[in-house]
Amino acid sequence: MEIRKQQILKATYEVVSEKGFHSVTLQDIADKAGFSKGVISYYFDNKEMILSELLTWLTDKIYLNEMNAIKDKSKAEDMLKSYVEAVFVSPNKNRTFYKVYLDFLAEASHHPVYKQINQSFYLNCWELAEKIIMKGQKENVFCQTINPSETAKGIRAMIDGCLIQWLMSNEDDHAFYKHMCLTHIRRMLLNASVD
Repeated sequence: MEIRKQQILKATYEVVSEKGFHSVTLQDIADKAGFSKGVISYYFDNKEMILSELLTWLTDKIYLNEMNAIKDKSKAEDMLKSYVEAVFVSPNKNRTFYKVYLDFLAEASHHPVYKQINQSFYLNCWELAEKIIMKGQKENVFCQTINPSETAKGIRAMIDGCLIQWLMSNEDDHAFYKHMCLTHIRRMLLNASVD
């Protein structure tokens, strides 16, 4: 990706996290990036195009970070722990990402492009979780009767749910929510009684 285009996306990310999705203007983005509106318009036809590319850029970046966190791990338990660590990267990064991401999710129900971008992100996340589950089943550390595909969706739901609950509650509890998330995912993977 061109450097200026990436600078514009980073500036958009910051502005959306500060002002909210609907309040952002092209001028806000230009000011934050240190460019003129003309430069912004050279790379993007309109605000909608910037926001769509921002969501793609963000979700791709998150997915790559999570994928890289598990790629060198040889055991399923280590993969799972690294995966959750990568998701709960830090309070500041999680706060900024989820403030922006929740704005996009609110729009996704009536914006097919955002919905498709988010669906691609979830498919990637589910694939990573499924890989961890199948490795754990092969190693005989995770329950053999759970369905990897279905359980992978449950893992992502638990991750997003824990992070959203953390964001809406006492933000000092980041470590608690990370620990709780990992503990409950492990229980889901170890217990045959989970339907």
